[in-house]
Amino acid sequence: MATRGLADDLSEVLVGIQRLLRRRLRRGLTVPRLRGAQVELLRLVAARPGIRVSVAAKELFLAGNSVSTLVNQLVRDGLLRRDPDPADGRAALLHPTPEAAARLAAWDARRSELVREQVARLSEADRVALTAALPALRRLAEGLHEEGEGP
Repeated sequence: MATRGLADDLSEVLVGIQRLLRRRLRRGLTVPRLRGAQVELLRLVAARPGIRVSVAAKELFLAGNSVSTLVNQLVRDGLLRRDPDPADGRAALLHPTPEAAARLAAWDARRSELVREQVARLSEADRVALTAALPALRRLAEGLHEEGEGP
């Protein structure tokens, strides 16, 4: 398969899987739905509690004012806590609230269960093929991340 065809097909399939996962997971939500950028910020803050807003903006490849807007929304909704940075009073350190941690954990558990169910329905040959593809997919993700961090 030509590289361009593979890249286009892979991109289309990955986007489609992500979209279908989101749609399925949104069914039955009992809390207001979060936008993609809000979830990305929450995930980053949960992984790195105490991260500065400016560092989060850089990590997410977003403008600082965009991240500040997201932070304000998530603080208002009780999902983030913004504390002054003791080293620099002008900066804020971000921490997830217990509610945010619970929401992320519940979403992750539901997503994992949904994917597990679908993978279990695949043939053994398909599961072997997916397992074999995982290292290459991880390298693809790493390359995209590293390229995004460029100059």
